[in-house]
Amino acid sequence: MTANEDHPRRRASLELLRAEASDELAVLIHERLRGGEDPWDFMEDLPSVDELVILTLRAESITENGGVRPTKARNYRVLRQIALDYPALTRAVWRILGEDEPHRRWDASVRLDAS
Repeated sequence: MTANEDHPRRRASLELLRAEASDELAVLIHERLRGGEDPWDFMEDLPSVDELVILTLRAESITENGGVRPTKARNYRVLRQIALDYPALTRAVWRILGEDEPHRRWDASVRLDAS
């Protein structure tokens, strides 16, 4: 394992990443509403804009590592590096790493435990 495997590559400013994530989240919400779902049933299950940015950066790290799913330890290191690279995302990184909301299906820690 090289040092670069755990270090996400900066691809854009945080403002741009947040704008892209906000657009993506709006599309997800729109699609679910068009599918007839009640927003009261799904809104709290969706990631926040910052969580979506983190998941995107994490996905880029997985892609750069040949698509190999990270171990729990590597996932922790990647997410921690994201917090170091983007200090404004630190709170959201720790929320993802924490066990506060294990019911959220998109949560990386939930999926890692299931595999």
